[in-house]
Amino acid sequence: MLGQKDLYLTGMKIMWDKIDSRSYLHEIAAVRELDELTFRSPVTFFVGENGSGKSTLLEAIAVAYGFNPEGGTLNYSFSTYDSHSKLHNALRLVRSFNKAKWGYFLRAESFYNVATAEEYYSKIPGCKKPPQEFHRKSHGESFLKVVQDSFYPKGIYILDEPEAALSPQRQLTLMLEISKCVKNDSQFIIVTHSPILLGFPGAEILSFDDGKIHRVEYEETQSYQITKMFINDRRQILRHLLEE
Repeated sequence: MLGQKDLYLTGMKIMWDKIDSRSYLHEIAAVRELDELTFRSPVTFFVGENGSGKSTLLEAIAVAYGFNPEGGTLNYSFSTYDSHSKLHNALRLVRSFNKAKWGYFLRAESFYNVATAEEYYSKIPGCKKPPQEFHRKSHGESFLKVVQDSFYPKGIYILDEPEAALSPQRQLTLMLEISKCVKNDSQFIIVTHSPILLGFPGAEILSFDDGKIHRVEYEETQSYQITKMFINDRRQILRHLLEE
């Protein structure tokens, strides 16, 4: 397992002088208050309410690292819709001397496009990897297929809401795959709302709520607190919610 100094990506800095003063990035409180960030664990989670900026920052990190904005390996180069921010242009990634051998950017919202690109690449003469036929599988099956076939030891993996396509049971399967990779010197940065994935042992959780990125414990996350409250007192919560 990687130590903090051996992580492939040890931190990042935002050079705000490279961002237009009229950019909407200045309107995202947690991002606006961020100058630099240090990664301390092989698994880092970004959590927070919708619109808090976690996926915006994750995407910028992925693109600055060299990934295609819509996802895939470092070799993927395609675009169906240019929707990513310009934040990546202002990021300076801090890397260790330890170099990752593999990598993948997996995001739920554009996985269909990645699946289409994979099909195209597999048909190029000389391609040694057989087609994965993601479009013939369910969304969840395709997600796990990517993880099981494209995540290797000594890799860096950036995941944006991977639970979106997975049942609770499959989320546990994903956690197992992450654990295998971490034990073999891989690093993960993950945006998630899943109280299951957030329970990964030893992970660092960074919350984007309250207008500033800050570290929180598992039990402090809204995902955990709301899920626990609902399970423990479902009838009262539904009565209060639906009657109002």
